[in-house]
Amino acid sequence: MEASMKKSLQKIACKVRIGVIEGTYNAKSGHPGGSLSISDLVTYLYFNKMNVNSNDPENPDRDRLVLSKGHTAPALYAVLAQKGYFPEGELKSLRHIGAMLQGHPCISINGVDMSSGSLGQGISAACGMALAGKLDNKNYKVYSILGDGEIEEGQVWEAAMFAAHYKLDNLVAIVDRNGLQIDGPITEVCSPEPITDKFAAFGWHVITMDAHDFDSIDAAFAEAETITGKPVAIIQKSVKGKGVSFMENQVGWHGTAPNKEQYEQAMAELSAQLNELED
Repeated sequence: MEASMKKSLQKIACKVRIGVIEGTYNAKSGHPGGSLSISDLVTYLYFNKMNVNSNDPENPDRDRLVLSKGHTAPALYAVLAQKGYFPEGELKSLRHIGAMLQGHPCISINGVDMSSGSLGQGISAACGMALAGKLDNKNYKVYSILGDGEIEEGQVWEAAMFAAHYKLDNLVAIVDRNGLQIDGPITEVCSPEPITDKFAAFGWHVITMDAHDFDSIDAAFAEAETITGKPVAIIQKSVKGKGVSFMENQVGWHGTAPNKEQYEQAMAELSAQLNELED
């Protein structure tokens, strides 16, 4: 990846993280940890990969994104705001009664392709979108982001079997492997490991990448573009809470919002990171 593009994506990802903190702080609830771990991914998808246009959000030929791990909606909303789907100021109204931005993605929100949040169901919807694209002879891609804890759901593996059976090579599932879920480390709760081997056994082409290295991300999606006849699973190794020192690798930031002191510290850290990138 060219240095200029990488720096641009790093800046946007930092702004997305700022949006995550802004939203969850003002909501006094939400899931900042897992939202921060996918901030680089959603930045890459919306600003370097997906065929989408905020001025034509219903275009039938657009690429689709299904956030199967719907509790990390703050990251999706933050990147949609950066992309121009709605004003950034809306992020402060997250989870407020009567506000546009719900706690989980809602299809009524400009730019959201699927209501999600009941874990395991988003990937099934993504399979349906991908199959519809095949039947309609469309060239769009469907991307779905899952949590590593989420894939303990049996429905995920029914969807995985379905996608391979119907050779949905227009479907890319990205598993956010930050190693933590609400009750602790995934290996202690109900281990889904070995994740790569399981997707391969279900007939998927499997790629691994570093979730916070845009060169690694770019290489993974470039490889995905070359695969035909089967769906692609990208397993990204990420850090829960990435970008905010006291949130990194801490299980407690799942369903917990920062207080005023924590908000100020997080915003100071992220602002410093952004200033460094802009120098």
